[in-house]
Amino acid sequence: MLKNITIGQFFPGNSLIHRLDPRTKLLLTLALIASVFLSKGFAGFLLVFLFVLACARSTKIGLKFLVRGLKPILYIVIITFLLNVFFQSDGKILVRWKFITITEGGLQRAAFLAARLILLVTVSQLLTLTTSAISLTDGLESLMRPLKKVRFPAHEIAMMMSIALRFIPTLMEEADKIMKAQMARGADFESGNLFRRAKAMVPLLVPLFVSAFRRADDLAMAMEARCYRGGEGRTRMKQLHFERIDLYAFLAVLLLIAGILVLNAVGVF
Repeated sequence: MLKNITIGQFFPGNSLIHRLDPRTKLLLTLALIASVFLSKGFAGFLLVFLFVLACARSTKIGLKFLVRGLKPILYIVIITFLLNVFFQSDGKILVRWKFITITEGGLQRAAFLAARLILLVTVSQLLTLTTSAISLTDGLESLMRPLKKVRFPAHEIAMMMSIALRFIPTLMEEADKIMKAQMARGADFESGNLFRRAKAMVPLLVPLFVSAFRRADDLAMAMEARCYRGGEGRTRMKQLHFERIDLYAFLAVLLLIAGILVLNAVGVF
């Protein structure tokens, strides 16, 4: 499962999506997330999925890579689906057995929420896979710059989010090394039911937390040694500029949202 986590990883490339301004990608990601919540049926989800798939194909990431990133949330999707199947009682009754009742409305609602969760994760993956941590930091800080007038720590918040994203693949790699070392000593992480495998993961957490605190302490000492004092007076090697392709990207997402609103108005679900 550890190798399937893609959030925090950066897939380098020279596609149009990669060349977009990071502020554009952040705003468009929020717009795509809003479009997922605006969709009232599966037709809107299909439009968003086709749009994300076209973006992924243009970046040469591939659908298989995005699907692999969904595996860590598979249990959450299944639990969400089952809870809505068993606790929604709208519509025609399809199955009734003892205390279990499955209705047509409950099944449709469960599939709808599961699809929404999958789309939200996929859209977030597309952002982190096509944007480096440094670019994300600069984009977040630039978008939050107006909040500095009310003493909001825009640079510090952006830096913390960037470090958190950067540490995800690093900690996953460290966890994989610890797991292989414990398996070589006889630990079993594969056999047994879900609760037994979760219990077997407990000895993995202690060395992982120790390693995370050590890396955080090393990073803090390195930043202090280089006289890091926040964003005041800080210069950048690459300045952010909006280009024509950013305008085209905004227009494409606006057309997508307009299409979803039309489908909602027409009643196509």
